[in-house]
Amino acid sequence: MKKDVYLGKEYSDKEILDMIAANIQYIDYEKLSMDKICKKVAKSIYEQNIVGWFQGGSESGPRALGNRSILADARNPYMKDRINTSVKHREWYRPFAPSCLEEEAHKYFNHTTKSPHMLLISNVKEEWKTRLPAITHVDGTARLQTVSKDTNKNYWQVIKEFEKLSGIAVILNTSFNDNEEPIVEMPGDAINCFTKNNMDYLVMGHYFISKKKRNINHLKPLNKERR
Repeated sequence: MKKDVYLGKEYSDKEILDMIAANIQYIDYEKLSMDKICKKVAKSIYEQNIVGWFQGGSESGPRALGNRSILADARNPYMKDRINTSVKHREWYRPFAPSCLEEEAHKYFNHTTKSPHMLLISNVKEEWKTRLPAITHVDGTARLQTVSKDTNKNYWQVIKEFEKLSGIAVILNTSFNDNEEPIVEMPGDAINCFTKNNMDYLVMGHYFISKKKRNINHLKPLNKERR
């Protein structure tokens, strides 16, 4: 019996590759091991890219929990505006949530319990509010997701690899969809969403996907994180 909420259909590498082939005029791709995928996604986030993350079965419930997610760097003060404006196409004030390694959440948030389904609100600790501006709401809170290695190993590894680069075990997580559209379900949905907005990369299964023409003018510099 499954002990997680990833109850949707899982898509094979062949199904994903068939959809990539159908859109090859728009995208480039490479196939990598999952270990390399996780490291490359973490590095891409660290370099201020926005990544569409499509893995396993889709989530059951109201939140994107690391299988149909858009991921970015929570440290960047420009990231919230950039995603709202050019990726989600929604109001500038709409907030984003953090995903944090379950075992490290106490360091960043004043919470006393696990929050795997992103349904609980926690205060961001005072010393982290300015260091995690993209996920800290105006009232100093965040809708936290704690990520367990036992229930989502690949997503956990992405955050762990990001921690190795930045010293911080928190990333921004928002649902993989455009404004007023449902969260993507099938590989074709993900490619359609990816190609029509300003996400930088898309990862589906073992495939790391980029657009044939990338606009890098939107990237903002970020001061090196203090360890």
